[in-house]
Amino acid sequence: MKEQSAIFSVLQRIGRSFMFPIALLPVAGLLLGIGSSFSNEQMVASFGLEWLLGSGTFLNFVLVVMKEAGNIVFANLPIIFAMGVALGMAEKEKATATLSSAIAFFVMHQSISSLLKLTGKLESGAMLEGTIGSACGIETLEMGVFGGIIVGLGVAALHNRFYKIKLPNVISFFGGTRFIPIISSLVYIFVGALMFFIWPYIQNAIYSLGGLVTNTGYAGTLIYGIIERALIPFGLHHVFYMPFWQTGLGGTAVIDGAYITGAQNIFFAELASPNTTRFSVDAARFMAGKFPFMIFGLPGAALAMYSVAKPSKKKVAGGLLLSAALTSMLTGITEPLEFTFLFVAPVLYAIHCVLAGLSFMLMHILNVAVGMTFSGGIIDLLLFGVLQGNDKSNWIYVIPVGIVYFIVYYFLFKYVIEKFNFVTPGREDDEQETKLYTRKDVDAAKQSNVSKMIVDGLGGAENIEDLDCCATRLRVTVADGEKVDEGLLKQSGAAGVIKKGTGVQIIYGPRVTVIKSEVDDYITSLEK
Repeated sequence: MKEQSAIFSVLQRIGRSFMFPIALLPVAGLLLGIGSSFSNEQMVASFGLEWLLGSGTFLNFVLVVMKEAGNIVFANLPIIFAMGVALGMAEKEKATATLSSAIAFFVMHQSISSLLKLTGKLESGAMLEGTIGSACGIETLEMGVFGGIIVGLGVAALHNRFYKIKLPNVISFFGGTRFIPIISSLVYIFVGALMFFIWPYIQNAIYSLGGLVTNTGYAGTLIYGIIERALIPFGLHHVFYMPFWQTGLGGTAVIDGAYITGAQNIFFAELASPNTTRFSVDAARFMAGKFPFMIFGLPGAALAMYSVAKPSKKKVAGGLLLSAALTSMLTGITEPLEFTFLFVAPVLYAIHCVLAGLSFMLMHILNVAVGMTFSGGIIDLLLFGVLQGNDKSNWIYVIPVGIVYFIVYYFLFKYVIEKFNFVTPGREDDEQETKLYTRKDVDAAKQSNVSKMIVDGLGGAENIEDLDCCATRLRVTVADGEKVDEGLLKQSGAAGVIKKGTGVQIIYGPRVTVIKSEVDDYITSLEK
């Protein structure tokens, strides 16, 4: 049991650390999407806007710069992941770990590059196609974000072990945090040499596994979609989908002469290419399925919960559910709704997971090729589907499937709620508060000193070993899980609490970063 809780704690920290680089993707995707769409000569000509957006105009210059600014982020995701993972996994002195990971990244890839040159394997035909790539201008093995993750995790481990090291007086200047970039560089020379020998085999295994997923066709897409949603409550969905989005598990493609790995990378490389006439369905299958249930399905579930609310509570429940439904539709942030029925009726969440998996499969069957930056809301659908044209993306099928999903979610959820008398928002006893996370909940929680409540609920400041957050939840590692008071944490305004051994996740919604900063300030004030 202790081993399972330790694994859960480590996995949730890894998932949280992925959020640092992932948080860049929406902005980079917006720049790339807008820049590519409105600087595309075919689209400009089809609307007769050459005079405004054509080559040589001021707006065209701006759009091309936006496109390239967005593209450079996707082109350098490996080192961004190296730094982001180290930042997220470091316990203290995070800045040192982040800088050291960048140094180790360069050292590892240069070591690999040197060995490739010395052994003559950089010569044409000496290696299998796609084995060699470029990392920050270094010709090296194509490791993608896996290379960055290997660096980030390794440097974080070295950092957490040695950042307080004391060296003999003669060399004491190099002790403490100054030791981290030194030991990281030395270690990653050897890691680079090791990768030179073993990575081609790992790479072949990854591509074979990716081929297995691809060859399972629609069934594989269905299973992928179910698992991706099922992991949401545990906060491990980032760990699951990220390899499909960013590595060879999600497929490979040659675009404008460059070898690209990972579903999301393939889509955005195609988006940036002027030669793309059709986006890859095999890549988009890992993304497009989110649009029907995020834009249509979950709002249907919200309407179902509203329709079965008590008349005396309909107004309050309607306001809460409308806010959550609009959030899901526009931005693809679904946790306020998902956790509402997860905690009052897990069977509804199980139904939701199956419907989500079917959504992925249907988009695959209908050859819908719409990508995304972060989640499947209207904004991403407009940028990466509608504006790209139906010939490229087949986005139009999202609408009829989505309408069907709205109807299915509404009637199915309404039937199940009434059949089993689940206490969804608005169906509570009169003395109970109708509850769903909104901004008002956070404001009210602040007035009652939410930071103190959270810290007390986690067993006190001395029981908190690590505190961070992802997009919607606090992610905490505590010394003693028995000291955690889930009831007190829920009173602080949390939509839900997940505890597994010493790993604790507290769901607050998209304002969680503000709550995290306030808790940090509160803990600091206690230490003074």
